[in-house]
Amino acid sequence: MKTDFKKTLDAYKARHNEFRILDVPPQQYLMVDGHGAPGEGSEYTAAIGALYPVAYTLKFASKALDRDYVVPPLEALWWAEDMAAFTTGRDKSQWDWTAMILTPEWITDAMFQDAVAAVTAKSKTPETLPASLGKVRLEILEEGLCVQTLHLGPYDDEAEILAQMHDDYIPEQGLRMTGKHHEIYFNDFRKVESSKLRTLLRQPVERV
Repeated sequence: MKTDFKKTLDAYKARHNEFRILDVPPQQYLMVDGHGAPGEGSEYTAAIGALYPVAYTLKFASKALDRDYVVPPLEALWWAEDMAAFTTGRDKSQWDWTAMILTPEWITDAMFQDAVAAVTAKSKTPETLPASLGKVRLEILEEGLCVQTLHLGPYDDEAEILAQMHDDYIPEQGLRMTGKHHEIYFNDFRKVESSKLRTLLRQPVERV
């Protein structure tokens, strides 16, 4: 049976207009780091273009071992020297990020290296080689205690709910922010109207 982590992992559960506190276990990801605004032709787009070929190569390698799964949704960590540039200011030129795709714990480093080699081999010319392929890495992300909610609508409308999370809810619960802002994209902005986008917003925290 094919595993769908969106349905099996508790960390993917969130509701609109409701904050949730949970412990997120360590999870393994394909990752690419970068800086600047997302968008067509951007460094972020190049990162996504490298992550997916590796993710699908790993999926098919795992399927050959009778451990098939649905490739999980795109995720990203976002931060800035001044977090107001990400929340209220939305100054995308100041953003740093790590684009990520969740990878099952049974995927080994050797399998990852083989997948990168396979993607490289499939690229007939340097022009067809994903530009950020050399930046892809396999790494464990440890977040622990987190607050999360589900945002519905355009990404640029996240500012209000993030301000509520950061400035009101987290302090009211006797918590403070620790790690990087984390987003999980349950649908593809290229294929659905912006009003129908579903994005999980997560903030690692610790008790004061």
